[in-house]
Formats: sequence, C-alpha cells, structure tokens
Amino acid sequence: MHQHQPSIVQRKRKSLRRQRLARRVLPFLASLFLATPLAGNIQQSVASSRNELQLPKVDFSPKAQFDQELHATYNALGAEQEGLRFETFAKAMTGYLNLRQDGKLDENKQVLTVIDFDLPSTEKRLWVLDLGKKEILFHTLVAHGHNSGENEATNFSNTDQSNMSSLGFYATGSEYEGKHGHSLHLQGLDEGYNTNAAARSVVMHGADYVSEEFIKQNGRLGRSLGCPALPMDQYAQIIDAVNGGTCLFLNKSDAGYTSQYLNQDVAIAALVPQAATNGIS
Repeated sequence: MHQHQPSIVQRKRKSLRRQRLARRVLPFLASLFLATPLAGNIQQSVASSRNELQLPKVDFSPKAQFDQELHATYNALGAEQEGLRFETFAKAMTGYLNLRQDGKLDENKQVLTVIDFDLPSTEKRLWVLDLGKKEILFHTLVAHGHNSGENEATNFSNTDQSNMSSLGFYATGSEYEGKHGHSLHLQGLDEGYNTNAAARSVVMHGADYVSEEFIKQNGRLGRSLGCPALPMDQYAQIIDAVNGGTCLFLNKSDAGYTSQYLNQDVAIAALVPQAATNGIS
C-alpha cells in the first residue's frame, strides 16, 4: 500500500502554526530570562562598565593636592597676566615653604619676592607677592650685576668683587641708610651660590639707572655691582613691604643652580598638612 503523503497545503498550514507558536513563546522565554538573577547581574555589569568608562579617575595624592594648591594660588594672584611664569613661581614657592619649615622666615609675614633673570633687563622681572592676601604688590624693573651680562644676565658668582649677581634664596634683613640711601640688608641662604652676599654688601637699593628712560637711551638697564637695584620711584615702598624676614628668590633656568630648599617633599608637607602624617606619595 502507498503511504499517505501530506499535501502541499497541509505542509504550509503546519509551517504557519509553528511560526505563530514561536512568536508567542519566544517573548515569554525572554522575559523569564531577564527576570533571573543571572540576567540582572549581566545588566548591572554592563551598566557598571559604562559608568567606569565615563567617570574620570581623580588623584587625591598629596602631590596632586600640592600642585592644585599652587595653581589655585597662582591663578588667584593673577600671576600669569603679570608675566610671571608658573615654573618660576612653583620653584619660588617650593623654596619659600622649605624656608618657613626651617624657621628662616618671619612666620607672621607671607611675602615672597621673585626676580626672574630668564627675562632681559628691559622687561619688568621683579614681583612682590602677598601670599596671604593673594595680591601682587609690585611688578617692576630690577638691575643685575655689571659682570653678569649686558641686557641679559648669564653669569653669576658668589665671589667677592665679582660684580655679578648671585642666584638663589635670600631672607630679607633690616633697613638702613647707606651710600645708596635707604637700603635693605640681604642674607644669602644657598651655600655656594649666595652666602657671601652680606660680605659683598649685596643689598636692595634704588638706582637712577633703573628706569624706562634709561632703557630708551641705552637699550638696557644700567647695572649694579651685584645688587638687585630698583627704580627710584618705587624702591622705598618695596623695601618697606619686604623687610624683616621675608623670602627673596633670584631665578635663572639652566644655570646649574641647585638648592636644598627645593625639596618638594618638605614643601608638600607644609602646604598639605595630612601629607606629614599619612606619608607623601
């Protein structure tokens, strides 16, 4: 006998029934899967991965906080607008904080004076910063030593009668009346770089060769015997503002200058108190 073969119409009907059944069952199975703990974990994992990719990592290390504090102070002072480069400011601040920690400065005065010999004498390269009030008190011209160079200071010495400027950190001393009139004693603190400043009579004073008029006539400022000489119309006010145990820093990049007071760990501990107890990293 011949086995009964389903007709084409019957086969099509069965196929349609299977498709309709699949359309009903598949959504039901999918909802069951999504309701299981495994599916929930997968969804959470995907969401978590997305969040981790979107959120930036924040560095809370003392070093990062120190850098943030320096930039905040720099910005509050408006130092960039006044031509003081951040690299020079950061170096000066590091030394200032080291000297305060070492008891070399008056604790009641938060004044930092920066001279940047990376700039020529024709540019204003002295800044007096009030770190407490976040103000720049003065920004003006300053002369370098006769034998340090013409318009630019390139040579420096700690030797008596060298007639050169001396780099590094100083503590300001007392005011006095001398051959240059009202002047200010300076104590050099960097061994090998400026510790002979007092013996050389390197002081802060006014000079008529530090002026815009002198620049117009000569193409540069006049030069001292190593003193940071100031304009005659500002020197007395500057001396009054910085005298008595404040920090003075004379900077020159790529001059081979190093200092024990550029210890960043000490500066971090001074500016970020928790670093001293938790360890610096």
